[in-house]
Parts: sequence; C-alpha cells; structure tokens
Amino acid sequence: MTKLIIDGKEIEADPTLTLLQACELAGAEIPRFCYHERLSIAGNCRMCLVEWVGSPKPQASCALQVRDIPPNRDGTPAKINTKSPVARRAREGVMEFLLINHPLDCPICDQGGECDLQDQAMAYGRAAFTRYREFKRAVEDKYMGPLVKTSMNRCIHCTRCVRFATEVAGVPDLGATGRGEDMEITTYLQEAIASELSGNVIDLCPVGALLSKPYSFTARPWELRKTESIDVMDGMGCNIRVDSRGREVMRFLPRINEAVNEEWLGDKSRFVWDGLKSQRLDQPYVRQNGRLQPASWSEALSLAANKLKSTPSGQIAAIAGDLAAAEEIKALKDLMHGLSVRNLDCRQDGAKLAPSPRQGYLFNSGFAGVEAADALLLIGTNPRWEAPVLNARIRKTWLNGKLRVANIGRAYELTYPYEQLGESASVLQQIAAGEHAFSKVLTDARRPMLIIGQGACSRSDGAAILQLAARIASRTGMIGPAGTPAEGGWIGFNVLHTAASRVGALDLGFLPETGGRDISGILAGAGSGEIGVVYLLGADEIDMNRLGRAFVIYQGTNGDAGAHRADIVLPGAAYTEKSGLYVNSEGRVQLAERATFPPGDAREDWAILRALSGTMGQRLPYNDIDSLRNAIIADAPHFAARDRLPSHAGADPAIWEKIGVAGNPDTRLPLQSHIRDYYLTNPIARASSTMAECSRLFVGAERMAAE
Repeated sequence: MTKLIIDGKEIEADPTLTLLQACELAGAEIPRFCYHERLSIAGNCRMCLVEWVGSPKPQASCALQVRDIPPNRDGTPAKINTKSPVARRAREGVMEFLLINHPLDCPICDQGGECDLQDQAMAYGRAAFTRYREFKRAVEDKYMGPLVKTSMNRCIHCTRCVRFATEVAGVPDLGATGRGEDMEITTYLQEAIASELSGNVIDLCPVGALLSKPYSFTARPWELRKTESIDVMDGMGCNIRVDSRGREVMRFLPRINEAVNEEWLGDKSRFVWDGLKSQRLDQPYVRQNGRLQPASWSEALSLAANKLKSTPSGQIAAIAGDLAAAEEIKALKDLMHGLSVRNLDCRQDGAKLAPSPRQGYLFNSGFAGVEAADALLLIGTNPRWEAPVLNARIRKTWLNGKLRVANIGRAYELTYPYEQLGESASVLQQIAAGEHAFSKVLTDARRPMLIIGQGACSRSDGAAILQLAARIASRTGMIGPAGTPAEGGWIGFNVLHTAASRVGALDLGFLPETGGRDISGILAGAGSGEIGVVYLLGADEIDMNRLGRAFVIYQGTNGDAGAHRADIVLPGAAYTEKSGLYVNSEGRVQLAERATFPPGDAREDWAILRALSGTMGQRLPYNDIDSLRNAIIADAPHFAARDRLPSHAGADPAIWEKIGVAGNPDTRLPLQSHIRDYYLTNPIARASSTMAECSRLFVGAERMAAE
C-alpha cells in the first residue's frame, strides 16, 4: 500500500489504483468526461486535473497510477490537492477550451437536465465573459442506425463511445477520423452500429452528441417518474429503471447491479417500450360468429368459467408464457389443480428440463462467476442474441487473457475468438468419454464451465444432451466445493434461459403431473380433439395451427398470435404495469415494481385468475398480493430470499446423475440456438416499431446475405 496525503487527509491506497480513484477513496469529488471505470484510460479531456505539490504542472489524475507517485525527498507521503486554487484554475481553463466549439443549445438539447458537461460548466465555467471570438466549428451529424441519434456539434472527443464499442461490445464500428479541429467520431461509411448493446453509448456520452432516437424530443428528465424494476426480454433479469409520465412509459435505463448486468443493457431491453403502447389488449373479447367481439368482464369470465366447468379435467390444458410473473403462474396452477387438471407446461419451446434437481436448470456459477472461469464450452447457444449482457461479460473475461472458449453447434459471429468443435452432438459424446482434445482443456482448467442453451434443451433428444453435459461437468472438474462463487464454491454447469418466466415456473412446478401431457402432448391432443380447452397465459410462441378445434382462452397483453387464435381474450398487465416476482437464470429472485397502470379495462393477471376462480365457485385462497406471495413461499421457500444467488450442494454425484435421461442423441441434427431473430422474440417486441426496424436492418440483411 502507498501512503498519500489528499486534501490534508492521509490515506493508504493500492498502488494499482489511478490517482483519481485514490482521491475518491479520500472523499474528494473529481470531475471527468473521458474517464469511465469500465473502459480503458484515454486521458483526453483533462478535466480531472489535480495539484501534485512539487510538480511543475497539474496532473491528469485518471492517467496517473498511485505507484507512479513517489514520496517526497524527506520520506513524507506526496501531497495531492483537489480543491486548491491551482487545481480549480486548471479545470476552469479546460472547461473554457471544451466550450469553445460547443453550441449554446441547452434549452433544446435532449441531454439537458442530465448532462455531465452542463453540470460541470455550472461548477467550473466562466459565465461572465469569453475570450473566444472566432466562429464555432460545425460538424455534420452522422447516421448510426435506428436507435442512436447524433448531434456531433456537441461532441467533445472523449472517445467513450469508441472505447465501449471496441472493448465491451466487441464491434469496432465506431472510430475517429481526422486530427485536431477536423477530428470527428463516426461509424465506418456511416453504417448503423451492428451491436445488440449499441444503446449503451447514449448513457456513456457525457454531452448531447449521442441521443436516444426513439425517445428524442418526447420528455424532460424532471417530468418523469422513475421506478426500479426488472427486465423480462431474456433470462438474465437485468436491473432497469422505468421512466414514465402519467400512464405512459417513456424509456428504459439500466440500473447498476454488479452481479447481474453491471451497468449495461441490451438494445431490445432498452428500446422495446413502444411495444407497450401498440396493439394492446385493453378490454375482454369473445368470439361470436367467427369474429372476436368486445365483451364485459362478467360476460367473458362467465363464458370461460362455464367452459372450464363443463369440460372434463383430462381435456383441459394450461400453458404459461415466457413473460409471466410468479404470481400469475402460481394462481393459474392452483386454479387448474382445483379442477384436477394435470396437463400443465411452462416450456413453450419443448425444453426437456425437469423440476429436480434444481441445479439441472440453473446458471449455477452465476453471471459474475463467468469472470472466474478459464475454460468455457458453449453447447447449442448463441449468447450474443440470447443474453447480450452476458456475452459482454464473456468477452471481458477473454480480454483479461485467461479464458479459452469452444463451441459445439452452429458457428455464430460472437465478439471473441472461439474454437469451433463441430455441430453434432457426437462431439459431446467424445468429450464426455474423454476422447476429445478439449476434454483435457476442461480437465486441466482451474475453473472450467459450460453453457447449454435452450436450442439444445428443446430438441427431441434434449434430455440425453442434458445428461451428456452433466456427465462432462462431473468428469472434468466443473463440480467443485459447495456454496456460491463468492463463498469459494464452484459449479460450472450452466443452463442459459431465454424466457424470463421459465425458472420461476419450474420452481413452482408448473409442469405436467403424473399422467399429464407436456407441451407436445397438449398440442397433439388439441389437434386430435382429445384436448377440448386450452388456457394460454401469455403463451404466443407455440404453433397455433396445432390447436385444432380446441376452445382457447388467452390471457395476455398484446394482440399477437395467441389473441388471434383465442375464443376468449382476457386483457392482462405488462411487466411495467404490475408488481411481480421473476427468477432469472441464476435462480436469483427479483421484484419488478409497477411503474404505470394497465390500459383500459386490462387488469393484473393474478387478479384476473382470482376473479375467474370466484366466478367458477372455487375461489382461490388469497385476496391480495401479499397472501399470494406467502402461498408462493410456502411452495418454494427460496422466494423469500430476494436478490440473492442460491447456494448449491456441490460435488454430490447423486445430484448430477439425475440431470437428463440416458440415451443416444441424434448426431445427424446440428445443435443450434433456437432464436432466429433477436429483436422479435415475444409479443411486446413484435408490437414495437423500433424492434421491427432493427430486425429489418440487421437480421433481414443477414438472412439476405445467407440466401
């Protein structure tokens, strides 16, 4: 440790820290524009200048490490002043240079009210006069795609966006051209930023040069109500902030959670909010003479209740969708149990995931645990589309120089190099038997891990593939000591989910009971007439043509495939319009708070099911959300521990032998991700015009190139 005296306070700091970090440890506030904790050091803006007593000039604290500051000649610690007249004059001079070419458009700038430059100009700007008499520089705005709007006159060349694109997103589409006054930030040939994380440059930009194109000129930050919530566009459960005005969601922003999403957010999660306003179901509908007609709640519930009561329990089925919260899953399960219905499933894609053991369907190492791994095997997954923020963490680990990645399945364009081992499940068999070269890589690694995607789990031989993966994990040292990674434990067997509701539904046992049908059995039974009534809880990802003549009750948010096929439509609440529990791929229970209210006559989903049970004369035993959550905790006690990574049992061979089913996988069928379009994976995304434009621009271009 190195001793420093900062603003008269003696501290001990790690020599590897920057002087800026050491000053902040001492309680000093250091202004900055180019410096960011998660990006490389650039030293561009010089706003972080401090006085090093004895040095001939002020020092840029972001570009100077503590180890570079020797003690004074008499052996006393070096003195650093952050508030002295020298430091203040230096910062005022830097601010004067920054504002030389910056336009005076704060009243109309979208960044006004949350702009770092505006804030620092209030503290260090010279409002009384300016010594600059020449014309300001003018820079042409650049095209960066449908998500990022540019106003390049405001750019101060901090290069945060360039470093993020290159280092974190792994897509070097942004760069600087020219020198001096002619320097400009642009994309290659002014193409769109081809990254699923491109929206993060908006947060990183300390001025109003990079803005949210969909949000532009719609609201000021002080007009918005800010609600902390959870994203449901994938299985990560990224922490978000919902900004709303009245009953309207205006934007999504990421919240910092080091264990889950750090401070990043995928583009779909960030920009999907316009799908909450489009094609919404805001009143019940009943099909009459082949057409859906508006109905009252009493009419729709009475018809649904009569149909459910008059149908034998063996001919009723229920399917839970990918965006459902734990509350409505529990309510639907209890409602179906009251009718003795055994045909339940939450696995719309047909994934062969069993409810026990729990380690068999979790991302056991935790997302942050990826950074401890030194060997990684990807199985039938494309993390860049299935979990962009997780993919960025994998890239971060690779950049640190200690991760070797291999892939079994279709070769995707990831943001880090990997070894392509093949597309067939036969490679898995070879690694499990120790007959493949990469099995030695896994065995020799200190903390090996694998990630198996839903594309592998949802195949007809998914159970056999899961068992092969579990066998690889147990034989190559992936199953280490018990406990979480933070406690020194390690389990490298990881299942990556793409559905926000999946883990919670598996925890609550929303699965076929003894003698019941799974998703394939339900669809086959509906097609043959053996299943007469199907209850879809936001389930839109199944083939509706296979439902045959079954009577369909659809409860959801948007007019998607399920609503078009339904005989009764019950309008529910979206994830921003209700308070709900979600369990991410790690098994971490998180609470999404309500930011706005559902439109029209739409209601919270658990309340709809509670009202339906009352109409049927089989009232569910909870009248409010608290009693419902108590019932959830009674079924699955771990729901009481929120925002906590579950602790696992460790290397018990009996646990890992129960994962999957013994059998020979189909070696002719290639392993691949089940996501064909990152931007259009659920009803809300498909209702978003922004996501439709991104799909056309990025995914459509790839398909045309492939064809």
